[in-house]
Amino acid sequence: MDGWNKLQSSFSGINFGASATKIAKGFNSSVQATKERLGTVAPEEITELPQEYRDLEARVDALKEAHLALLKITNVYESETYDYPVQIQESISELSTTIGVGITNFASTNLKGTNLPSPAPIVPTEQQHKTLPHALGRSASAAAASIKGTNGGANDKLGKALGLCAEGWEKIAAARVQHDITIRNSFLHPWQQTLTTSINVAFKARQAVRASRLELDSAKQSLKNANPARQEQARLEVENTEDDLVQKTEVAITLMKTVLENPEPIKNLNELTKAQLMFFSAAAESLSGIQGEVEELSVAAEGEYRKSRDH
Repeated sequence: MDGWNKLQSSFSGINFGASATKIAKGFNSSVQATKERLGTVAPEEITELPQEYRDLEARVDALKEAHLALLKITNVYESETYDYPVQIQESISELSTTIGVGITNFASTNLKGTNLPSPAPIVPTEQQHKTLPHALGRSASAAAASIKGTNGGANDKLGKALGLCAEGWEKIAAARVQHDITIRNSFLHPWQQTLTTSINVAFKARQAVRASRLELDSAKQSLKNANPARQEQARLEVENTEDDLVQKTEVAITLMKTVLENPEPIKNLNELTKAQLMFFSAAAESLSGIQGEVEELSVAAEGEYRKSRDH
């Protein structure tokens, strides 16, 4: 009996009337939205929001589009492989190697003390950076090494030129790693944060305004069609919903202004520009440091070639 009384008491604490009213209002708002979408509601029967609110809506929409447009491209900085020419092939090869190393090391550890041969453990190869500057540096080094100690003459000059290029690209590669880290931390993540927090908060406030406006127009339709016995209740519902719409509109206006006045996006954009300037400056400095020597080797090799053809 005590259990039944407790259950009864719990149910008595629920305001079924309020819940039913809330469900009914939600249904009526959905009906109102559908009618507006189908064009069956006269324009004059749709509550017009303040011009200031509508202007702010347009500006926040533009701000969101600007963030999305830049993110569509700059998201590549989340992964350093965005300009790496053989990423897929090497990733498959590395996966195969990693699995092989894992199996060998597992066997080395777990076959000790058994009659089965225990393979020697393998030290995994160090992970290489996968960027175009790193790839160019590694390929130039490999090419220089393959030429070194061959027939001399132009080949020696080519080997030396490749070695110079390798040194230059190694410096550029180091600058490129710092470039990507700076962009991710100082531009990309803050830029994403603005989109997912303050801009989205403003959009949620706008959604609340739209829901309240639909509820108001639905309440106005109910008042228009109410029988005399329900006229007073319907009028009170319109008044309450009008107050709610005014309040939600004021909140949304404040939030949209806050988003639009936020200086962070310009600051983030400056960080992106600065990081790129530093990288390209470092690249220009590195290349200008070797280009003169490579040109001298080129001129000397061409002179030797012509001289050999003249004899």
